[in-house]
Amino acid sequence: MLPDQEFEMLVDRHYGALYRFALSLTRHETDARDLTQQTFLVWARKGHQLRDRSKARTWLFTTLHRAFIESRRRAERFAESELDEGSWEVPFLDPEQARQVDAQALLEALEGVDPVFRGAVTLFYLEELSYLEIAEVLNVPLGTVKSRIARGVSQLQALVADGTTRKPIRTP
Repeated sequence: MLPDQEFEMLVDRHYGALYRFALSLTRHETDARDLTQQTFLVWARKGHQLRDRSKARTWLFTTLHRAFIESRRRAERFAESELDEGSWEVPFLDPEQARQVDAQALLEALEGVDPVFRGAVTLFYLEELSYLEIAEVLNVPLGTVKSRIARGVSQLQALVADGTTRKPIRTP
């Protein structure tokens, strides 16, 4: 297979999932598109170094996540506002209430989850990656993945219970 054909096949296979992941992290379509394009640009430059082609999907998700983290760090260096420190508690959510939430409202509420936790929750529930794959993508230990998913789900439950969307919850 020619390199151009291989690249096109890779883009066709993974663009949608990478874009959704980027959108869940950035919450802006243009930023998500830029981040996804950046990921494929890095692949075009460095993808030939990957020996095991079966790991291309994980490599792409990892590259996208690292680019997002780097862009956040860059933005935080020049931030003009302080993060408000709030207390964090695991909220109770009535199971009946959870059944009544529609998918769009849940996705909107997901945007309000702290980005540190949102990535793990998105990869697990929306992209259906395993804990091990998520640990590899986020470059964190397995226990951290489980913790981030649990805390992210708790934040999501709090947002759904309050009927709040798009209001980031910060944890101390």
